[in-house]
Amino acid sequence: MDNKDQKRKPYTVGSQHKKKKKKKKKKKSAVREWVDAAIFAIIAASIIRTFLFEAYTIPTPSMEKTLLVHDFLFVNKLAYGPRVPMTPLAVPFTMATVPILNVQSYSTWPKFDYHRLPGFGDVEREDVVVFNFPDGDSVIKEIPEADYYAVIRRNGRDFIKNSGYTVVTRPVDRKENYIKRCVGVPGDHLSVRDGYVYIDGAREKVPPHSQKIYLVQTDGSTFNPRRLEDMKIKMPKYADPSTSTYKFNLTPSDSTTLSGFKMVKDISRWLDTIVTPALFPHDTMHFKWSPDNYGSIYIPKEGATVNLNLTNIALYKRIIDIYEHNDLAIKNGKIYINGKVADSYTFKMNYYWMMGDNRDNSLDSRYWGFVPESHIVGKAWFIWMSYEEGGGIRWSRIFNGIH
Repeated sequence: MDNKDQKRKPYTVGSQHKKKKKKKKKKKSAVREWVDAAIFAIIAASIIRTFLFEAYTIPTPSMEKTLLVHDFLFVNKLAYGPRVPMTPLAVPFTMATVPILNVQSYSTWPKFDYHRLPGFGDVEREDVVVFNFPDGDSVIKEIPEADYYAVIRRNGRDFIKNSGYTVVTRPVDRKENYIKRCVGVPGDHLSVRDGYVYIDGAREKVPPHSQKIYLVQTDGSTFNPRRLEDMKIKMPKYADPSTSTYKFNLTPSDSTTLSGFKMVKDISRWLDTIVTPALFPHDTMHFKWSPDNYGSIYIPKEGATVNLNLTNIALYKRIIDIYEHNDLAIKNGKIYINGKVADSYTFKMNYYWMMGDNRDNSLDSRYWGFVPESHIVGKAWFIWMSYEEGGGIRWSRIFNGIH
């Protein structure tokens, strides 16, 4: 056997012995990239909307002229602390229903109790606040814009049944959003006298852009529509043609300006002094109040205790029964809370009193009562867009802060 010199390659382990094939990563399709980007955007936007700020549109004139219909604004949720979602599983960017389809947009499982993260402060008097409508837990599905409880008070419960309407119940964070000015905070004693709000006996500072109806009597002359338009005052309605008296909706400064017109003989605030069961607490036997002469009323504070009796239970019934989840009943002239006779109650939450700046054209706490802290969404921050009814942009309002 011939011995031949053989060159042998040294034996190596791993990469030196075998060449590994490099695997190329599969490139995502354009559709997949768009889907991933959309999912990320939805998640990011949902987090921002839930915990930081949210866009809101002014739908009604109840805050004129502080806020106008078709003002678009941002609501700061860090101001009072962001509220942890109570019904977290929902179609993104919807409240209670999916638009067009008109089907429920959220799942009732899981469902969490109210909890709020720390914020920069508490709700203060004169803040403009966005909150969930307190009476919005029960809604008539066929006419969701109607106040269910107001419909019941006007027509009776049999009306709903006989009309074939469907009543749905919504959790707190799925109620409609409202915007008003906070005029009373926990612990305040509030009243309205001759159209002015009083807190603990002191008259409120009237918001400069708030409106009230005034009766304006002229010497028989008529107002120039163009001049009123330049002043941004809407054309009035006749209150009494025989005396040339008009009804104007004016700010305090507008009323001062009009009083200087030579044709104006007299100008005075119009007051609604008619006692009506439409006002909270809807008990004219014990509370003979009108929109412009209302109260006095105590605004509940967490930890405070009030005495209860049959003459004042209407004020606190919804708080005890609905907002603070007790079993309230009235039997044989006695008040029962969770099966026990009660003559007092200690509040578990803070409550607020909200009113529109357009006082004579605002359905507010005078009509549906206290706003629980669990319903507070955030503080109105600034206007980012505004347009007229006809479509023209109100440039002077863009990026205005809300005070």
